[in-house]
Amino acid sequence: MNNALQLTSPQAAPYSDYKREFDFPAAAVFRAHADPALYGQWIGPRGLTTRVEQLDCRSGGSFRFVQHGDDGVEHAFHGVFHTVRDNEFILMTFEYEGFPDVVTLEYTRFEDLAGGRCRLAGHSVFPTLEDRERYLAGGMESGMAEGYDRLEELLGRAG
Repeated sequence: MNNALQLTSPQAAPYSDYKREFDFPAAAVFRAHADPALYGQWIGPRGLTTRVEQLDCRSGGSFRFVQHGDDGVEHAFHGVFHTVRDNEFILMTFEYEGFPDVVTLEYTRFEDLAGGRCRLAGHSVFPTLEDRERYLAGGMESGMAEGYDRLEELLGRAG
């Protein structure tokens, strides 16, 4: 099955939509988003190491993680979980500390499909179109694609 990331970013609107199917049930994909020990193993592009400092995936919880590559440069991210429904839905803020005051609102849905598979669908709203373009120019799409590929590999090793 082709489980490639599909990312769309309309030219005149400050948001991006994305979809990705996985060969695992929604509960397993959700757990990898909610469990700090799993999350740090797949989030972001290959070649980066992630240190999860906080991941309290519940309504009202928060998160912070820091990534670094061989160059030693650190990239930190944080946010707040506004609504979490286990195995189904996450609504959260997301902020890259390198772009202060550029907070995105992220909706992620987890949907079971036939054959023990699932679809993850998300919507990211940026403060401005320029902010979204800065994220895209910084490698957002390739980072997401590699991270989701790493997630699929992680679930394959666990199963």
